[in-house]
Amino acid sequence: MESLQEWNVGELLDTSSSYWKSCTIHAGVKLELFTQLNNSKFSAVEIAQKINGDERGVCSLLNALKAMELLQKENDRFSNTAFSKKYLDKNSEDYQGHIIMHHHHLVDGWAQLDHAVLTGHPVETRSYGEEKERESFQLGMFNLAMAIAPKLAEQVDLEGKKRLLDLGGGPGTHAIHFCMANPELTATIYDRPTTRDFAMQTVKQFGLEDRIDFAAGDFNIDLIEGTYDVAWLSHILHSNGPEECEKLIEKTKAAMEPGGLIMIHDFFLNDTNDGPLFPALFSLNMLLNNELGRSYSEREAFEMLGKAGIKAIHRLPFQSANDSYVLCGTV
Repeated sequence: MESLQEWNVGELLDTSSSYWKSCTIHAGVKLELFTQLNNSKFSAVEIAQKINGDERGVCSLLNALKAMELLQKENDRFSNTAFSKKYLDKNSEDYQGHIIMHHHHLVDGWAQLDHAVLTGHPVETRSYGEEKERESFQLGMFNLAMAIAPKLAEQVDLEGKKRLLDLGGGPGTHAIHFCMANPELTATIYDRPTTRDFAMQTVKQFGLEDRIDFAAGDFNIDLIEGTYDVAWLSHILHSNGPEECEKLIEKTKAAMEPGGLIMIHDFFLNDTNDGPLFPALFSLNMLLNNELGRSYSEREAFEMLGKAGIKAIHRLPFQSANDSYVLCGTV
């Protein structure tokens, strides 16, 4: 029998107010405090002058970040920790601030979760611009994918495969790493037209313009042109309802050669849909932001693939820190 968490009032109140911590991190990233500090040490007064901020407000924020052990403090001068320098300073190649700003843009919606639960529809009120959200989402997805794509590319055997479809591939991070690990492989990133420029800039950074192209379209409406022997669908199912997912898998299969490999990467729930925690919470995130999407269980994904005639369905050993993993099958 599954063991239950032993709650107490302290843990209850700490969890209820945990958004205080996330909003503190969001403010630090939005104001670029970690970037301002870089490798230096500054007082709160100096930082307030740098960002044209209120001295009391800046001092309180810096002290809170020190209490969270994201900053160091010595003789009233603040500096980055090794962790914050690596992940929260814009000058670092491991910067995670873009996905943090995406989380920040979701706060308005999460504050209206009760409304979404009662209506069953996404919430509308937002306090940020669509362009800002698109930018932070695209860059955030790139940063997250960069953390796992090299490991996945090593684990997946694509020997003999020639043409990869990266469906809804965004910046194409996975297509890039699959191609880097497999010199004979070429790829097409299929996504909305607004993604093209960012995707092709990213491809160019890796010097793969001659092996990776871009096809613009809405995969729920438009045909998938071309023929492929491997397809990669990363974080696509959770943005769609069950019927859309089934149609999408069928459409993907129709664009593949017999014996081709289909791979689905997502946050999968257990078979009772009540864990692990992150996929369960992510389902609520989809309720707030999407008309039909939700997290699916591994069993549901197996059934969708099986219904489309996909064979030899299995799970790869890879698992990310937030419980995403990959299901594979052959056409």
